[in-house]
Order: sequence, then C-alpha cells, then structure tokens
Amino acid sequence: QVQLVESGGGLVQAGGSLRLSCAASGRTFSNYIMGWFRQAPGKERDFVTGIIGTSGSTYYADSVKGRFTISTNNAKNTVYLQMNSLKPEDTAVYYCAAGSPGRSIYYFSTRGADYWGQGTQVTVSS
Repeated sequence: QVQLVESGGGLVQAGGSLRLSCAASGRTFSNYIMGWFRQAPGKERDFVTGIIGTSGSTYYADSVKGRFTISTNNAKNTVYLQMNSLKPEDTAVYYCAAGSPGRSIYYFSTRGADYWGQGTQVTVSS
C-alpha cells in the first residue's frame, strides 16, 4: 500500500507560479511511476505528467509542456510539480498519483494510477 499526501495548492494570478509537493510512504518510492493528474469542474480527471522512478524519464501532457516540470527527491520520498506561466485553464484539483512497478507510462496516463492522493486545489485568476 502507498499513501500520498499533497500540499502546495492555492490561488495565483495568471502568469504566476506554484509548486506542489507529494509525500509518499509505504513502499519503495523509486520503483513506482509517480505523477500528477488534474480534474477541472465538470470534466474528467486528466493526466498531467509522470516520471518513471527507475529511469527518471518524464512525460507531459501537451497542454503543460514547457511550463510544468516534475521532479523527485528519492531521499525524501517526495515528488514535486513546478508550475510556471499558469493560465486560468490550469484551474483544477490536482492529484498526486502512483503506478505500481511494471506499469507502463501509457497505462498510467490512460488507465489511471493504482494509488491517489486526496487532491489539492489550484486556482488561477485572470
């Protein structure tokens, strides 16, 4: 079992930045795919970004490429999402997610994660 706890959401003006953090516990962090999804009001939960723990390879949704960066600190079992040049359309609840060892990034990004955090609200005002 993996427990995920997010922090760092809030209200920011368009063009601003926020950094989300997700502390993971319960398993060997570096063996998992870690990532972030988001869900805007009235919409489905969508993949934002993922990082494969064993290789460090990263993947991003087209809508956030060049603006968002995922990173990990394995010593702290923490994954971060640095969000720059935020837009009002980035407003959503952001969920930290973990995929079990052996999952592909395709599976993770399209079928969802095996473990979820509780979510943190990010609101970008225009």
